[in-house]
Amino acid sequence: MRVSRLMLVTLRDVPADAEIASHQLLLRGGYIRRVTSGIYAYLPLMWRVLRKITAIVQEEMDATGALETLLPQLQPAELWRRSGRWQGYTAGEGLMFHLEDRQGRELGLGPTHEEVITSLAGDLLRSYRQLPVTLYQIQSKFRDEIRPRFGLMRGREFIMKDAYSFHSCEADLSMTYRAMDEAYQRIFSRCGLETVAVEADSGAIGGASSQEFMVTADAGEDLILISGDGLYAANQEKAVSHPPKAIPLPASKVALLDTPEQGTIETLCTAQGLVPSQVVKVLVMLARIEDGELQPVLVSIRGDQQLNEVKLINALSRELNKGVLDVAPISADQITAQKLEAWPFGAIGPDLDDALLSGATSWTKHFLRLADPTATELNCFVCGANQNNQHRTGMTWSKLGEVPKSVDLRKSQAGDRCIHDSSQILEERRGIEVGHIFQLGRKYSEALEACFTNDQGTQEPFWMGCYGIGISRLAQAAVEQHHDQAGMNWPLAIAPFEVIIVVANIQDEVQQKLAEQLYSELQAADIEALLDDRTERAGVKFKDADLIGIPWRVVVGRDAAKGQVELIQRSSRKVQILSAKQAFNALVNEIAANQNTRV
Repeated sequence: MRVSRLMLVTLRDVPADAEIASHQLLLRGGYIRRVTSGIYAYLPLMWRVLRKITAIVQEEMDATGALETLLPQLQPAELWRRSGRWQGYTAGEGLMFHLEDRQGRELGLGPTHEEVITSLAGDLLRSYRQLPVTLYQIQSKFRDEIRPRFGLMRGREFIMKDAYSFHSCEADLSMTYRAMDEAYQRIFSRCGLETVAVEADSGAIGGASSQEFMVTADAGEDLILISGDGLYAANQEKAVSHPPKAIPLPASKVALLDTPEQGTIETLCTAQGLVPSQVVKVLVMLARIEDGELQPVLVSIRGDQQLNEVKLINALSRELNKGVLDVAPISADQITAQKLEAWPFGAIGPDLDDALLSGATSWTKHFLRLADPTATELNCFVCGANQNNQHRTGMTWSKLGEVPKSVDLRKSQAGDRCIHDSSQILEERRGIEVGHIFQLGRKYSEALEACFTNDQGTQEPFWMGCYGIGISRLAQAAVEQHHDQAGMNWPLAIAPFEVIIVVANIQDEVQQKLAEQLYSELQAADIEALLDDRTERAGVKFKDADLIGIPWRVVVGRDAAKGQVELIQRSSRKVQILSAKQAFNALVNEIAANQNTRV
C-alpha cells in the first residue's frame, strides 16, 4: 500500500475532546474519526488493526471447538422481559437503545445476546448427547452510554466478540470456563498486551462467578487491587480484604452528645476527640427494584470505611430475591415529596424507627437494614441519636436491640491486608477491561425455559457460560499500553502494516528506485509494507511514521546511491545502517520470528 493512496490525514494538534493519550493518538494518526458523541468511523488503518485482532480471536476460539455464528442485532422485548432484564436495561438510565416498529412491537438494539442465544438453544439442542456446545460471534454492539468518553473505550457503538456455552452439568461448564480462561490469555499475549486476570462482579449479566481481563494502564477506568505475591487480584467492585483494625472506644455508660454542625464523620471526630473507626455511620439509601418497588435501606458501616454500592446492590438482590436496578442516597427533597416529616440527617442511628415511613406515598413502609462487619464487630461505639444535632456514645448492639444482618459492604482499599495471607498487602493499579468471562449457571435457561433431555430421560435447564472480548476496545487499549511522546507503537501482530518505507526525497530518482525495489521485494516475501511516496518534506514523513506507529521503518535517503538504508525499530529506536539486501533479510528474519497471525 502507498501512503498517497491511503487517505491518510494526520493531525498535529491534540483534539479538544480527547482526554487520554490513546484517544488523542488514534484521532491524530488518522485511525478513527468521530461522527457524533460516542460513535466513531474506523478508517483504513484502524480497520486493518481490527481485522488482525479479529483473526487472532477467531483462531483461538475455533481452537476451543467453538462455532462461529451471527445473531440479529434487533431483539424482541419479549425475550428480555422473560429474563427479567428489559426494565433494568431500558428504564431510567438503562443502557439499551429501544424502539417500536410500525406494528407497535417493542425491540431493543442488542448490547448483549444472552436472551437470543438461549432461546435458540432451547429450540435446537434437545438432548444431552448434543452437549456441550459453544457458539460465538463478532459484531457491533450498542449501549446508550450516559457519558460516552475516551474514544473507543466507552462508546455507544463498538465491536465485540461474545460467546455462549451450553452444558449438561456444572462440572462441564467449569471445564469450558477454564478453557476460555486459557484461550483469552493466549489471545491477549498474541496481541502483545500485558493483562491481569481479576475476580469481578457479574453485574447485569449475572451468574455465579466471573473474571475480568485487565490491561494495566494509568488511564484505566477500573481500579484493581492486587496482592504483593500476585496470588490475588480483583476489581474494587469485587475485592475483599481485612480492614485496618479499629481503635477501641473505652466502654462507658450510654450518654447523649450535643453535636451541632457535626453531621459528618470528620466534623464529629474533630469536635468530640474521636477517631472514625469508633463511629458507626448510617447511610440512608433508596433501592429501585426491577418490579417498580422503591425500598428504603439503612446501611451501617464503620466510620473510616466507604460503601461499595455494587456489593450493596448484590446483597439487596439476595435479600429481596429480586433484581435491584440501582441504589442512591435519600435526600431531604425526597422526604418532602413523600409527604413525610423531616429526618435527622447527620444524626441518624441504626435503630431509626420504621414509623417514619408510615405516611410514604410510593415507598415500602419499612427499612431494610444491613450492616458491614466492620460495624457489627465493634464492641462499643458512637452513633446518631435519631435527633437533630445529637449522637450517642457508649453504644453497643445489644443496647440498640436487633443487630442488622451482617454483609460485606465495604470498599477494599490499597493497604488492606489480604484474605488469603494477612501478611500480604493489597496494591492499587488502574486497568482497562478488555475481556470478561462468566459462569452463568442456569439463570437464563430457567427464565426462558430452555431445557434438554438428560441421561435419565427428564427435562432440565442448560448450564450456561458467556465470554466476551471488546475487539475495538482492545485495539485502543494496545495504544494506551504501547505509546510514547512521538506516537503509537503497535505490537507487530496487530499493527496495520509491519514495515513503512520512507523515501526522504521522492523527487530523487535513485531514492525512488531503491525504495520501489525494496517495496516490491517485501511484498513478494509476504511482508505487509507501506510505502510513503508523498511529496512531503522528510521531517513530516518521519513524524507521521512515528505517530502511526508501524513497528519497522526503512528510510531511503542520501545513502541510496551507495545502496544503503536506515533500518529503525519503532519500539527501541535502534538504528542500523545496512545495505538494502541486509535490511530486507533482517526484516524477513525479525518478522518471521515474531509472526503470529496474518489477515
